[in-house]
Amino acid sequence: MTAAFPPVLELLPHGPELMLLDQVLAKDADGIAVAVAIRPDSLFMVAGHGVPAHAGLEYMAQACGAFAGLEARARGEPVRIAFLLGTRRYRAARPWFAIGERLEVAARLLLRDGPMAVFECRIDAGGAELATAQLTVYQPDAQAETGPETGPEAAA
Repeated sequence: MTAAFPPVLELLPHGPELMLLDQVLAKDADGIAVAVAIRPDSLFMVAGHGVPAHAGLEYMAQACGAFAGLEARARGEPVRIAFLLGTRRYRAARPWFAIGERLEVAARLLLRDGPMAVFECRIDAGGAELATAQLTVYQPDAQAETGPETGPEAAA
């Protein structure tokens, strides 16, 4: 695992208002670990409770996206959009993530088949496992993102 990483805003095609991750902690060829701090102003915060555990799915999805973003940068390519297609076996140990908790979200690549990938994910805090899931993601190629060339210029 390497130690120096760019800011997460450079790894995902999100604006700052939708960025849920705080930093990349570690990455290797098959996985990534990221940190999420639960603050009073965290997106999805419910006063008096915290962040609902089902928001952990988005933490996991953004971790997978950060993994793809780091891979793209290593190849000298731009960061591209990806889509969460499905989730299997999301299990949360409790219903809320509490203010002040520092979550560690890990995503491990299990399978890659062209633009499709499957990740095994988990969320830990203070040495305890808080949530697990398997995510299936899809990242279209760059042409699919912009659409096929059309019009008279495409024929040239």
